[in-house]
Amino acid sequence: MTLAIYPGSFDPITNGHLDIACRAARLFDKVVIGVYDTPSRNLMFNTQDRVDLVRQSIDNYPNLEVQPFTGLVVDFARHLGARAIVRGLRAVTDFENEFEMAMMNKKLAPDCDVICLMANLKYAFLSATLIREVARLGGNIDDLVPLPVAAALKKKITA
Repeated sequence: MTLAIYPGSFDPITNGHLDIACRAARLFDKVVIGVYDTPSRNLMFNTQDRVDLVRQSIDNYPNLEVQPFTGLVVDFARHLGARAIVRGLRAVTDFENEFEMAMMNKKLAPDCDVICLMANLKYAFLSATLIREVARLGGNIDDLVPLPVAAALKKKITA
């Protein structure tokens, strides 16, 4: 079985993330969405909430699963026996950062490949940061995130 991981903070997961995960699920026997436990930025949702939101968003996809992780992505990949790390690219600006990360991951784990999938055109502008900002300002995000995420964002903002 060919296993891949799709790591990120997913704060929150967007339809763009979900599109990348579903496309990766067509390429690999199993894809584990790795929710990074300790990113160096302020989060709207804690790790368990982010894992739960991803889980609720992928419940119709049998070869997708979600797990939290800490530490190096390549260590998470090794732990699971993954042969590939899936990343999404939205624009040229993503490429430089993703390229650097891919080269470092290749140095740390030569047997694990990074697979970059280009964002679907309708999600190329989408980021979790932008979603959080639009939601905080009262904008409609219902068609940009899975339904459980839209509900959780509205609840979090009005609390």
